[in-house]
Amino acid sequence: MVEELVTAGVTLASVGVVYAMAAARVVKQYERGVVFRLGRLRPEVRGAGFTMVVPFVDKLRKVNMQIVTMPVPAQEGITRDNVTVRVDAVVYFKVVDAADALVQVEDYRFAVSQMAQTSLRSIIGKSDLDDLLSNREKLNQGLELMIDSPSIGWGVQIDRVEIKDVSLPETMKRSMARQAEADRERRARIINADAELQASKKLAEAAEQMSEQPAALQLRLLQTVVAVAAEKNSTLVLPFPVELLRFLERAAPAAPAAPAAPVTPVAPVAPQPVQEQLPPAESHSDPEPEGSISGQD
Repeated sequence: MVEELVTAGVTLASVGVVYAMAAARVVKQYERGVVFRLGRLRPEVRGAGFTMVVPFVDKLRKVNMQIVTMPVPAQEGITRDNVTVRVDAVVYFKVVDAADALVQVEDYRFAVSQMAQTSLRSIIGKSDLDDLLSNREKLNQGLELMIDSPSIGWGVQIDRVEIKDVSLPETMKRSMARQAEADRERRARIINADAELQASKKLAEAAEQMSEQPAALQLRLLQTVVAVAAEKNSTLVLPFPVELLRFLERAAPAAPAAPAAPVTPVAPVAPQPVQEQLPPAESHSDPEPEGSISGQD
């Protein structure tokens, strides 16, 4: 009798152990457990830690609550200013309602991926090339809003969307390079012209000051001589004032004019009488009578 009781106790303990092993579940800290009992959703969501379910009746589905980083494949489209580009992006999202993520949509990851691709192509068609290259923050916000609107009912929250890269055709790259080069050259010419204008104004002011004080011009000439002689060379340049040359030119006597060549008188030529030439007289000869024979017998 005792042996039977022991056997029954061991059997019950074994069954209990097997039942506990079949019913025991462990939910990790970054997961949430959703229980379906005979296919019906249970209202409570199991938190992190140890939990029990009814074996062969309940089915526990674990949902990751971490932020998911999903790359969006490169999408090719035409911008509003008719430029063909390829744009890829990355989406950061997380599940905020585990039950809706499993019940409301079949595969929330695939749904978010397709919605991101569609929204990215729509953003490309609504934007200009300059916005894609320089005003990405505004486009990121618009793209995030477009993806987040339909995903609210899926229990998914879009945390951030970033446009990662914009690929341009080679012809467009060369055109933009030429445009940038022309713009730099234009700015360089403007800066150079502005510098010339400022220098001319300063030189005009300096010339005005030197015209009032002639000694300043001499001092400037001496400074130029010192600057030239400071270098180690064998040539010394002495500036010669232009005013001195003009003074010497005015002081020089005028050169005498060269005598004119004598003119030889030419004797008048007597006019020659003009003889009138008559046309030569025409010789008239009697025509030979018809039928006559000229010649010697």
